[in-house]
Amino acid sequence: MKIDLHNHSYWSGDGLSSPEKLIKEALKKGLDGIAITDHDTIDGWPEAIEASKKLNALLVLGQEINTEKGDLLGLFLAKKVESRKFLEAAKEIRQQGGVAILPHPFHFPENFQGKIKDVAKDIDGIEVFNSRGPITLFDRMALVAAKDNGLAMTGGSDTHVHNTCGNAYAEADAKTLEEFKTALLERRTKITGKKSPIFYLIIPTMARTLRRVFGDKRKRK
Repeated sequence: MKIDLHNHSYWSGDGLSSPEKLIKEALKKGLDGIAITDHDTIDGWPEAIEASKKLNALLVLGQEINTEKGDLLGLFLAKKVESRKFLEAAKEIRQQGGVAILPHPFHFPENFQGKIKDVAKDIDGIEVFNSRGPITLFDRMALVAAKDNGLAMTGGSDTHVHNTCGNAYAEADAKTLEEFKTALLERRTKITGKKSPIFYLIIPTMARTLRRVFGDKRKRK
């Protein structure tokens, strides 16, 4: 089973594509599904769920939370994570049966503000490959940190437009999402990925600019 575990749709303030377009691109690249991890919102979940059923794709419900220490990914969530304090948000994720992941911990300027060893007991894993971050050295540093702290390993495209969805993913021997989650927590995932073209780094800024100029055309649910 192959799943891209880090994706932003147009429900993020800096995303351009619909959840359906993200899923279609992932399936086109041979993946089984994606995680929808919009910034500080779960407003895209209903649309993503509908699209995943339509396309017969797997979907992990998630959220990327902005905290005082940097971003935190919540995967396999059941509800929105409300706290913006790192440790409290991590606790919220785990209390609802989710998986707390530290994304792009070394990719400047979105790097983690602190020492990973100090929060290792409070999280479940580290994103060891991020397609949007252009510097491979930072991914290798994340891999070392995951191994040194006995943490699970994930990978994701961190896409903000559908073209790059599926450029990185986690693979596990699993038949269901629950089995995939177990494999992830037991550190039985294989991470595969390639770097997205560097010009895709401008997509978040472009998306925010378009919304300021033309307004928000999304239909809130």
